[in-house]
Amino acid sequence: MKKIFSSLILVAAVSISLISCRENENHEADDLSTENGAEVKVKNDGDKIKIKTDDKKVKITTDDDGTVTKKVKVD
Repeated sequence: MKKIFSSLILVAAVSISLISCRENENHEADDLSTENGAEVKVKNDGDKIKIKTDDKKVKITTDDDGTVTKKVKVD
């Protein structure tokens, strides 16, 4: 019984540590798209994304090999 209880505690501790270490991505595109007046254009099924606000232009492109490039231009 003691071994089962300690095993359950170990599994709970490992699962909590794995969940808390998960990568949380915060994309600037998400923040810009929620602003008022943001213009979002998506081309090629999401391979090219353009976001335009009053003071910023963001271009996000994905290459064939999966490389993501992000260009930010501030007016």
